[in-house]
Amino acid sequence: MDAEAPPHSFVTALRAAAPYVHAHHGRVFVLCFGGEAAAASDFDALIYDIALLHSLGVKLVLVHGARPQISDEITRAGLEARYHGNLRITDRPTLDCVTRAVGALRTDIEARLSTSLASTPMGGARLRTAGGNWVTARPVGVRDGVDLEHTGEVRRVDAATIYEALSARHVVLLSPIGYSPTGEVFNLRAEDVATATACALGADKLVFVTPGEPRAWPLAEIAGDAGQIPASEASALLADNSRRLAPLDADYIRSAVTACAAGVARVHLIGHAEDGAVLRELYTRDGAGLFVHADDAYETTRSAGIDDIGGILGLIAPLEAAGALVPRSREQLELEIEHFVVTTRDGLVIACAALLPLAGAKAAELACVAVHPDYRGGKRAESLLGHLEMRARRQGIAEIFALTTHTPHWFIEHGFRKTTRDELPVARRDLYNYQRNSLVLVKTLSS
Repeated sequence: MDAEAPPHSFVTALRAAAPYVHAHHGRVFVLCFGGEAAAASDFDALIYDIALLHSLGVKLVLVHGARPQISDEITRAGLEARYHGNLRITDRPTLDCVTRAVGALRTDIEARLSTSLASTPMGGARLRTAGGNWVTARPVGVRDGVDLEHTGEVRRVDAATIYEALSARHVVLLSPIGYSPTGEVFNLRAEDVATATACALGADKLVFVTPGEPRAWPLAEIAGDAGQIPASEASALLADNSRRLAPLDADYIRSAVTACAAGVARVHLIGHAEDGAVLRELYTRDGAGLFVHADDAYETTRSAGIDDIGGILGLIAPLEAAGALVPRSREQLELEIEHFVVTTRDGLVIACAALLPLAGAKAAELACVAVHPDYRGGKRAESLLGHLEMRARRQGIAEIFALTTHTPHWFIEHGFRKTTRDELPVARRDLYNYQRNSLVLVKTLSS
């Protein structure tokens, strides 16, 4: 460990990662990295992180690209690289360059995955790789009058055989090469191989390690600080001609939309330049890249349930200790849980609030408003207030009261006015804690 890092920071980080370790164990992830990552000086660091994912119980399918390696081989052979759009035209001499470059790179990757020296982060890892003619391909054919020859597209992935290899604790390694039933070889895009494989396996995650930095893409403007975007919005981005996406960036987003439509829950886009970005993306709440999701929102506000009580208690305990909130027992929370709403971020309760009806009056108390310190400033408390005001209107509640010792200005900024305890409904006035001497605020709801 870095001598400058205090021991508690390691313990804190490990504890924070624990829910993700449990959630990812035994899951199938397809991880695709380009030849650019393989050519980088820090490629070993990515290999070490891949080994760690395997050690943590993730079932891994790796798909590697080889664009720069193929281009170098073509140059050495004295040939000219030709393209149609974003696809390489693969004639017979170019195909020979493709197979040489891909074969050499695959061998290098397998060698690095075999490292198990105690002096490296892979000490004792003993990864076993598996691969074969598991991707069936067909020719792309003629596009806009241009014959792409040996450039192909994925026809089928042998999911059953890949599952067998994963069940045997192998790391599956697939190259951007496909084979036809007639014995032909085709040059494929690694991104297409990865997408087709994730769809065929019903993978839990598809992860692209990209040459660029996804958080600088136009997609990031939509994703916001949560770093996530629904597949429908990603699809709309592709159709929006006003946003100029680089061809390769658009291909990644297109792959993400395709995978989500086929049932892959999340597709992550991570830049390869930042050390440890894959681990940060997969094992921390805030991640290091962007992801496109097909399931429920990564961060969402909803009614609380009994399973949220532990999260609410953990969130409000520091505020209770500071005197900002009235202490609540687990038993009291269980009785009141139907009146709570929570904001969750990847399963963690990061904000909560309650609307407690006051007996004998068309009024309710706004209580237990709390936001995790890491997520303040993002208008989450305001969002909870809006959620509860809509609930109040549906219930015929005309006034919302709030009692506070620490944050009267926040309530005033959101439409409350100061009043006296005498204006409280009788049931709440009788329970007023004179020792706390809380300020009383009220907001009249429009019908």
